[in-house]
Amino acid sequence: MRNMRWVLIMCLFLAFSLRIEAFKLHRPQINERISGSAGDVLEDDPVGRLKVFVYELPSKYNKKILQKDPRCLNHMFAAEIYMHRFLLSSPVRTLNPEEADWFYTPVYTTCDLTPNGLPLPFKSPRMMRSAIQLISSNWPYWNRTEGADHFFIVPHDFGACFHYLEEKAIERGILPLLQRATLVQTFGQRNHVCLNKGSIMIPPYAPPQKMQAHLIPPSTPRSIFVYFRGLFYDVGNDPEGSKMCMLIGARASVWENFKDNPLFDISTEHPTTYYEDMQRAVFCLCPLGWAPWSPRLVEAVIFGCIPVIIADDIVLPFADAIPWEEIGVFVDEKDVPKLDTILTSIPIEEILRKQRVLANPSMKQAMLFPQPAQPRDAFHQILNGLARKLPHDSSLFLRPGETILNWTAGPVADLKPW
Repeated sequence: MRNMRWVLIMCLFLAFSLRIEAFKLHRPQINERISGSAGDVLEDDPVGRLKVFVYELPSKYNKKILQKDPRCLNHMFAAEIYMHRFLLSSPVRTLNPEEADWFYTPVYTTCDLTPNGLPLPFKSPRMMRSAIQLISSNWPYWNRTEGADHFFIVPHDFGACFHYLEEKAIERGILPLLQRATLVQTFGQRNHVCLNKGSIMIPPYAPPQKMQAHLIPPSTPRSIFVYFRGLFYDVGNDPEGSKMCMLIGARASVWENFKDNPLFDISTEHPTTYYEDMQRAVFCLCPLGWAPWSPRLVEAVIFGCIPVIIADDIVLPFADAIPWEEIGVFVDEKDVPKLDTILTSIPIEEILRKQRVLANPSMKQAMLFPQPAQPRDAFHQILNGLARKLPHDSSLFLRPGETILNWTAGPVADLKPW
C-alpha cells in the first residue's frame, strides 16, 4: 500500500509539472512588476536623500582584524565589511560631520572565527564599547543624541545581543550602549528582545560571483518539487567546541515526515550541483535553525525557487520594499507535517505568478552585496531604509548635561577593556 501511495504521488507531480509547462507555452514569460508601493520603494535612489559621516577608527577595529582572517570576506556575516567599503566611496558620504544625517562606526564584530569558520562573538561587546568610548571622546556627535543618529552593522545570529545561542542572547539583551542607535542586522523576530524597534533587516551575505558562475539556462525545467540541503539534527555545531546534539524542531519534523517522500529532495549532503539543483526546483525550504534566517533565503530568491519560509514571527529583509507574501510561501512550524498537502494545494496560476515576480531583476538585486555596488542592490536598500527615517525628530537630541544611557550596565565581563 505504501509503495502504491508513492506511485500515486509521483503521478500527481508528473501531471503537475506537465500542467506548469503547458501554462508556460500559452503565456508569455515576462518579468512581472512588483505591485503597489513596494515596487516603487525597491527602485528608490537614496543618493541626494541623506548624507553619512564615516568615523575614521584605528585599524584594530576593522582592517587589522580582516588581515588576520581573510575568511571573513566570504562569511555570511560579511555585510559589515562590504558596507564599510561601499560607504567609503559612496556619493552619500560626507567628510563634513556638521552636514551629516547619519554617523557610521565601522567595527567588524563578527570577524573572529574558529578553525571551522564559526564566529565567536564573545569579544564583540567589549570591542563595540571601546569604539563608542572612542567616538564619544573625540567627536561631539555621539553625545548630543547618545547614538540616536548613528547606525551600526550587527549581522550576527542574534544581532547586538552578541551570542549564538538564543537563550543566552535573550539573557544578555542588546548591548546597553546601542539601545538608541539604529541597528542594521540580519536577525529579525517579532517581539524579541534582540530586535529594537526601528532596526533595518538585511539579507545575510552570499557571494554574488559564486552564484553567477552557477547559473543555468532559465528555460531549464523545474523537475524537483521540493528541495533542501542542510542539517536536520545539529551534532557538535557549537562554536565553543562542546559535543552536543540539538534537535532542530522544524527541520527535524521535515526529515521525519518527508525523508521517504519522492516529492521531497532533501538531504544533509551538499552536492557540487547545489546551486544548479535550486534552479531546477519549484520550492526551496527555508526552515529556521540556530536563528530564524539562513543564506538559503537569498539563494532561493536569486535562483527563482519559491522560498518556503518556516520560521514563526520572522521579520524578513527589506520588508517595506520586497513583497514577501507575493514571492514566498509561509508555513507555521506546527504545520510542517502537512507540508506536502500545503504545497500541492497551491494553484498553478499562483505558482507561476510567484515565479514571474521572482524573475524581476530588482528583486534579486536587492538581496545581494555586489562588488562593485550596483543600483538597487542591498547597499542601496540599507541607505533607503535610513533615508526613510529622516528627518530625525527633535526629541532625539538631548539637552545640555542630559544623559539616558547607563555606561556601566550589562554583564561585568563586557566592562573590561578591549
